[in-house]
Amino acid sequence: MSRHNGRRVVVTGLGAVSGFGVGLDCFWNGLRAGDCAIRHLDAGTKDYEGGVACIGAVVPEFEPAKYFGQDQIALLDRFSQFAILAAQEAASDAGLEPDSEALLGAGAVIGTGCGGKQTDEESYTRLYKESRPRVHPLTIPRGMPSAAASLVSQDLGIRGPVFSVASACASAAHAIAQGRLMIMSGLVDVVLVGGADAPFTYGLLKAWEALRVMSGDMCRPFSKGRSGMALGEGAGVVVLESAEHAVRRGVRIYAELAGYGLSSDAGHITRPDPEGVAKAVSGALRDAGLQPQQVDYVNAHGTGTLTNDLVETKALHGVFGDHARSLVISSTKSMHGHALGAASGLELIATVRAITAGLVPPTANYLGPDGDCDIDCIPNEPREMTVNVALSNSFAFGGLNAVLAVRAWDS
Repeated sequence: MSRHNGRRVVVTGLGAVSGFGVGLDCFWNGLRAGDCAIRHLDAGTKDYEGGVACIGAVVPEFEPAKYFGQDQIALLDRFSQFAILAAQEAASDAGLEPDSEALLGAGAVIGTGCGGKQTDEESYTRLYKESRPRVHPLTIPRGMPSAAASLVSQDLGIRGPVFSVASACASAAHAIAQGRLMIMSGLVDVVLVGGADAPFTYGLLKAWEALRVMSGDMCRPFSKGRSGMALGEGAGVVVLESAEHAVRRGVRIYAELAGYGLSSDAGHITRPDPEGVAKAVSGALRDAGLQPQQVDYVNAHGTGTLTNDLVETKALHGVFGDHARSLVISSTKSMHGHALGAASGLELIATVRAITAGLVPPTANYLGPDGDCDIDCIPNEPREMTVNVALSNSFAFGGLNAVLAVRAWDS
């Protein structure tokens, strides 16, 4: 049994912006086909010449004017634009109209790892490169990390509890866990949760390059020849509801968000610790009332770095024991890139769709087994299978770990 004596929490709406484009359909269609949205950076980042981090999953042909008026664009950093579009889609998918009674009392928690980096870049360019004396008057509200949450609230008419979470690459997962807790406590019946990030600026790319964790080749999680991660951008937002509220509305239920596990490594700022990772995985199982052998699929954190994939493999073996050999695991970051604060939102969506579609996305770009990563990571081709229980793993810099447990809805 769950450690909470509260209501069951279900997923009723999904919204995505990713390297595959704007919308859930293009995101899921890309994943289920095993396509890779990671490309060499184009002319939009032409100032970034000769860098190691020369690949990434950029939202293709994104034109803000297609979705927003000029007065809105003046207030919206790129990461907020992505958050609003994903939230609009998730709300619509759940049958929730803007400014409706259900949304009036709803909450919203939108995570981000970076906040408004595009705004920062533009401001610093004006000040230091162009020697201009002033920045845009809306620089602060555009760039603040909580901007996306506030603007989603404004766009949809959400007047309940609204805030942002910043825990690096686990930001969306922490936001989702907060949403579940809010519903189970009775604070709200409906909450929009997820994350958004837009990290493709010259300054941020150079900063990631300095960490020496980026691949100049391709993201190949759990594969031999893996050489690092590739950044992505976008947003992943889901609608959570109490089961009673969703049933009363007669809305489609995708799956149950059955539990979560949170932990801190309390160790190195960038190097993950297998004990901290295992604690989060075990916590999710315990919260959801699950035994390890009940888990069919794990959407791994799987960044493609030498250390991360090794540590995650070790932790999974530690928690699942013999079942780890039959556990199906994949990293969708191999296709949509590491979208930082948005990553775990997109990955929960991929996990939920794997349950509803009976098809698990692969680990793309796989070249062959690595002896340190002895897991079934579904190389290169999707796999049709029944998924009743799945986990979605997120392990952030700073040792901030979050694991979400999802179960097929059985009413």
